[in-house]
Amino acid sequence: MESAIDNVTFSAEPAVDELIRRSIRLRAVPGLTEQALVWHREAVNRRKTLARDAERLATPRLWPDTIASLASTGWRLLATAAPDAPLQLLAAGACAVGLRVEPPNASAGTLDRAQRLVRAGGPAYIKLGQFIATAEGLLPADWVEAFAWCRDEAPPLDTGVAHAVIDRELGSQRSRLAWLDDEPLAAGSIGQVHRGRLDDGTEVVVKVRRPGLRRRFRADIETLAIAAAAAEKLHAGARSANLRGFVELFAQLALEELDFQLEAANLVDSSAVLEALGADHMNAPRPVPGMVTERLLVMEYLPGVSYAHLEGRLSPTEGQRLLQLGIKGVLEATMRHGVFHGDLHGGNVLIDETTQTFSLVDFGITGRLSAKQRAGLVEYLAAWAMNDADGQIVAMQSFGAIAADADTTTVVAELQAELDLLQDRSRGQVTFDQLGLTLGRLLQVLARNGFRMPKDLVLFFKNLLYLSGFAANVAPDTDVLEVVQEILLDLFAEPSDAVEVA
Repeated sequence: MESAIDNVTFSAEPAVDELIRRSIRLRAVPGLTEQALVWHREAVNRRKTLARDAERLATPRLWPDTIASLASTGWRLLATAAPDAPLQLLAAGACAVGLRVEPPNASAGTLDRAQRLVRAGGPAYIKLGQFIATAEGLLPADWVEAFAWCRDEAPPLDTGVAHAVIDRELGSQRSRLAWLDDEPLAAGSIGQVHRGRLDDGTEVVVKVRRPGLRRRFRADIETLAIAAAAAEKLHAGARSANLRGFVELFAQLALEELDFQLEAANLVDSSAVLEALGADHMNAPRPVPGMVTERLLVMEYLPGVSYAHLEGRLSPTEGQRLLQLGIKGVLEATMRHGVFHGDLHGGNVLIDETTQTFSLVDFGITGRLSAKQRAGLVEYLAAWAMNDADGQIVAMQSFGAIAADADTTTVVAELQAELDLLQDRSRGQVTFDQLGLTLGRLLQVLARNGFRMPKDLVLFFKNLLYLSGFAANVAPDTDVLEVVQEILLDLFAEPSDAVEVA
């Protein structure tokens, strides 16, 4: 693969706003194109503001809200009885977003104490538990199974509370919602979703944020920052894992998920990108103009079932086709336009068994790569194929993970030692699982040396690891790495506005 991508270059920043203007699918909803452009422009500053907030919240300090959170969760009691619980929980969370720190202890006692900590905590702890519960392939199965309740047992809002939020947020637009199912489709740590129908007959989903959530999340994250700092002082393993860096990453992801206007921007951007790619087999829901606020999101309903429920229900030909289409859509959106869904676990990838098409849902977490970063990603994949630590570190400089003028002698030597060890264990075989292990070692070495972990790079790596789970459900006998290589080679063989061959 490396020889085929040596001459690949990338054009200027992807003009997603122009794709929005051209989108026939967005134009089909009255007023959506104009509103989509507003969401797209405003989202740029919103993300920057939230990134600054995340950095501040992840800096350990004691505020009145933080002290109250510490007391209310019983943290001191748990820490006294089981000082490893906060460390193990944070380590598991780091693994769940693709940061391969040392695997957390999976003993029954540790799992029980970590669950008690989450149950006693606030919504950010539940969100951390949900990350763990959807981390098949990234964490030991015992951890994923132990925290399944975080994914399945979030208590729904009282019907009156949900209706009050909807009425307040929609105001005069409430009359457009002709029917609303009182029973939620699903409930999570951030909110819940209901089926509904507009007065023009459009089937929709109404996503409602839990009241008072932002303040509670902020207090919880500040508490986690204190726990991470304490763990790094007490445990050498925590220092090498850079748990404080993980808390900042987690804070940024959580704060973005709390802002439904930001999710609306992610939806229209992704919809326009998929349409521009000609990916008719893959859709994102379109938001309804005039019915989106920071706390409420009304969007079209898309059918489908989770790919996790399709194991054994597809023929080999159907499974192979779905796998190729799914990987192609994700890689093309990333490489051509730098926009991709950032959390492709089974619950967010729905498949319509009748039409054999994809519906991607829950765009609260979305990744974005600049032209320079996409070029760095290509450089990384080439260096990975050659087991070249120096090339991988140079690629990381494109992401801002390492300063251009930084002395990288030590980090290159550390990484090369790790890569050589992995190659010895694999006997020189190049497999998709080996790519995941290599990414993990790279992130570990970066963390040990105090370098940043760019959010969007972590999200892309995590999605690569999710592909193994997708393949296991729809096409278990397929060589995933071979499919990825073929798609990348085809992509770089066909220059476009966003990908060019020098």
